Amino acid sequence: MSQAAQMSASSNINTGSAENVRENKYSINDYKSGLKPIWCPGCGDFGVVNAIYRALNELQLAPEKVALVSGIGCSSRIPGYVSTYGFNTVHGRAIPIASGVKMASPETTVIVAGGDGDGFAIGGGHMPHVARRNTDMTYIVMDNQIYGLTKGQLSPTSEMELKTTTTPYGSIDSPLNIVSLALSYHVSFLARGFAGDITQLASLIKQGIEHKGFSLIHVVSPCVTYRGMEYFKMMKEKCVPLPEGFYDPTDKVEAFKVAENTKKFYTGVIYKENRPTFNDNVTSIIHNVQKDKKFEVDDILNQYLAQ
Repeated sequence: MSQAAQMSASSNINTGSAENVRENKYSINDYKSGLKPIWCPGCGDFGVVNAIYRALNELQLAPEKVALVSGIGCSSRIPGYVSTYGFNTVHGRAIPIASGVKMASPETTVIVAGGDGDGFAIGGGHMPHVARRNTDMTYIVMDNQIYGLTKGQLSPTSEMELKTTTTPYGSIDSPLNIVSLALSYHVSFLARGFAGDITQLASLIKQGIEHKGFSLIHVVSPCVTYRGMEYFKMMKEKCVPLPEGFYDPTDKVEAFKVAENTKKFYTGVIYKENRPTFNDNVTSIIHNVQKDKKFEVDDILNQYLAQ
């Protein structure tokens, strides 16, 4: 039985005994900062931040035990709207900062929020390393295929021939496939959601947080301001939930087939594997060093004194 189901079942028991009644300590409002978002009307980021509220509430995480780190861009405003520890960093540098938070405070739940430009243009060099290290954090990438905050320039995921303020005659660059890249980088948990489907997205974010290792949630979030509502509707139709039993998500070959399908954007858990996290490996190294006598301070000093 899932955690949510257990909570629901226990709340229906009315025996008058505190031991038999389980109540949530935190409500969704406990995760809201009270700061009013300033995104454009219809922006998918509204759906993402509400999905984050739901995921945190379902997990009943203490707000002071969560850190939300972001870079620069529309989506990177999210830390200001969530009542947890937050850090709005510089462009493309959210992952290094978040990695430092997790190393300094392993018990903290670390979530990273950013866009396609922030994470896969200037910040793209950090992705393969955090993935191979398997640092325990959840990276929510809001892919709107445009630079929205800076007035509609081409982004790494913009499609060929797209006309923008920086490509008035159409783009000549092939778009990056974030999901395929994540698989090739050995991300240990990979999912895709649609910003307009808050229920599914909240579930994916929750699963990403629960996963021990680096999780990437690719969110299809079309920009209504620079791409228009028709494009939003088209992308909504293109996003199709993965059928139950479609394939084994631990099978990377099958996961690549799903990732490379650009006619449909399958949503759900695309790939997952269990392997030691970066914190696990660092802890192991510390224990080995502590057991190794040649690293005792007195022994090192005695080497010099003997000379």
